Amino acid sequence: MAARDMTKHKGFPSGLPGTGFQFTIRRANPRGVTPITARARHADRDAIDTKADIAFLHSLWHHFGDEPFERGNLDAGRLCWLFGREVIPAETPFDNASYSALLQINVEVAMKSYPEAFEDVLEI
Repeated sequence: MAARDMTKHKGFPSGLPGTGFQFTIRRANPRGVTPITARARHADRDAIDTKADIAFLHSLWHHFGDEPFERGNLDAGRLCWLFGREVIPAETPFDNASYSALLQINVEVAMKSYPEAFEDVLEI
């Protein structure tokens, strides 16, 4: 799949309202696909960062459920905060620098990390 053919997840929230946190990108990166890598989360993270993680996971859950989903236009930076824990590769081999890479929510881990993300309505 060419970068310009990146899947756009219609109806997926673009970001966390009132913040600069984005959940999707508008267009493919002309310099190449940003790889998804696991970022360490430390106990001293700002509360708003954690809220963004929860809201993003909530959106993933209500959009895709426990089914594999294509990375598409989902923001790499936001995925990196969950990758390797709450969001895992859904295919082998996994290309972390592909818009067509398949991901999946690791439901057991995600429910332990952010149980509120699985509620019907999320209040931020």
